[in-house]
Amino acid sequence: MAKAIVIGAGVIGCSIAFEMAAKGYEVIAVDNAQGPGQGSTSASSAVVRFNYSTFDAVALAWESFHCWKNWPEHLGKKQERYSKMIDVGVVMLDAPVISGEKTSQLFESVGIPYEVWDSSDLSKNVTGIDAGKYWPPKTLADDAFWEDAKESLGAIFTPNGGYIDDPLLATENLAYAAINSGVKFRFKSKVTAILQEGNKVIGIEIDGNEKIFADILINAGGPWSNQINQLAGVGQDFTISVKPMRQEVHQINTPMNLLPGPIIGDLDLGTYMRSSPTGATYIGGTEPECDRLDWVDDVEAVNLNRTKELFEAQVTRAARRFPALKIPNTASGIAGIYDVAADWTPIYDRTELDGFYVAIGTSGNQFKNAPMVGKLMTELIEAVRAGRDHDVDPVKVRAERTGNEINMAAFSRKRLFNADNTGTVMG
Repeated sequence: MAKAIVIGAGVIGCSIAFEMAAKGYEVIAVDNAQGPGQGSTSASSAVVRFNYSTFDAVALAWESFHCWKNWPEHLGKKQERYSKMIDVGVVMLDAPVISGEKTSQLFESVGIPYEVWDSSDLSKNVTGIDAGKYWPPKTLADDAFWEDAKESLGAIFTPNGGYIDDPLLATENLAYAAINSGVKFRFKSKVTAILQEGNKVIGIEIDGNEKIFADILINAGGPWSNQINQLAGVGQDFTISVKPMRQEVHQINTPMNLLPGPIIGDLDLGTYMRSSPTGATYIGGTEPECDRLDWVDDVEAVNLNRTKELFEAQVTRAARRFPALKIPNTASGIAGIYDVAADWTPIYDRTELDGFYVAIGTSGNQFKNAPMVGKLMTELIEAVRAGRDHDVDPVKVRAERTGNEINMAAFSRKRLFNADNTGTVMG
């Protein structure tokens, strides 16, 4: 039995561990945190949507949605509590960086139901929304931000999609299923070296002293993925760079007449929003060009306290779109760190080091795809170990529930830069 080590026990790492164990591998998952999902995963807004810029990314999200909808079945052995998919639909407002025509074509090719709304449809179907066109996004200090809209915009609506009610519980569900399949977890354990013989991995060193040997290593380290790649000495043949970025998601109370509204993707103003039945609305940013991006050099030194400046910017933009929202005096929300790929598309691939694989650059938009990422990585690893040259003959994975074929070349470390991406967390 081949032995595999998954570095990182966030939602992606736990999914990989679960699927690898199901295929008969002896799996150890290692993380520096105290438990599963306590890094980037716990700061996720856990939105489930399908608006991506390539067929394979859309197909991956659509298949993953069906996994979430059938979550107990996906996990197997019965558990005491499950996270839930809250299926409220997704409204993606028109913006130049996200082509409505191309989105429609992709949805049709993948088989996703959708509707094209004009501004009248938008106002009729989304309570309290201002359908004004404000493009491009602006800072609050720009007088133009406060000007009335001169035009209106429409949207693309998918009746499916929404959010996972508890991203931490979802990760714990995966970890529990993995344990039931034989996975062993090592928490409070920092990887300090990647052990190699020639051009092949043979294991890891933990905390500078303990060695664990394995045939396969998978880097699912989130914001720490670059550090892990450096330990392994890989990345020289990557065409897509990866770097950590600090982000914040804010929370405000929602007027009850606006609940339970759909997910709102608002690149026109630079935010996305999701409400909850409990009366909270979560507001995140979409990296508009007018805002400074908070790139991170030292993950350990990042201040994870929310900031007043960013809170006011994101919440005021949301209130521009929904005038009934009230802006609190006190900031509320969470801060986290994205593992951002240069084209906002993840890297799910092998590396130049034999036995070393990566599931990185998840860019704040891959929580939704976690159920399928484990399957993708497992099939890739199996194919490469059987002698397939994935760089020349890419692995293709059949989506069991939706029937699409996902070409993993779309997530290659050597791919061409995805010029069709939005340049934002939307991917």
